[in-house]
Amino acid sequence: MSGSPPVRGQIATTACMETLQVGYLHAVAAAAGCSLAQPFPDHGIDWHVSHSAPGHAVDDEVTIKVQLKATYQIAPDPPGPTFAFTLDNDHLVKLARSPVSVHKILVVMIVPRGQEDWLRAGHDRLSLRHCCYWINLAGHAVTGRRRTTVRIPTSRIFDDRALCEIMTRVGAGGRP
Repeated sequence: MSGSPPVRGQIATTACMETLQVGYLHAVAAAAGCSLAQPFPDHGIDWHVSHSAPGHAVDDEVTIKVQLKATYQIAPDPPGPTFAFTLDNDHLVKLARSPVSVHKILVVMIVPRGQEDWLRAGHDRLSLRHCCYWINLAGHAVTGRRRTTVRIPTSRIFDDRALCEIMTRVGAGGRP
């Protein structure tokens, strides 16, 4: 193997970040036993995630709506209990609406700046870098003129266990 880096495609980095994040969501949903549907047109929500389980009280299958965002402007493993993420107010209004019949969560992925650092493959794993975090913004106020900064808890790592726990709470009639 030569020491020169591979020639990457010319798709915009932000578009590639969206694709990486969709791959992360698919992996989490698969490990959690959830199904995915992409609304068309999306109307501000990227994915519907559904979970069937006999213990759900409100229905045999519950669904949440997921809005995906990605950034390389935040360092991996942010220090402290939260990190700041800025949303356009029109996105926040949709995510903050309360009450709702189908709950929504925002999933923010922090990625390395360079695409060459996004994933590592080995014989025993495929590692995506860095991490997705989730938050339910229901009831969150719009505070900025055009954009509002929200605080994302670093304890809310979005993985298969977190998704199953979210679905269990929603299936019991609660919030994510």
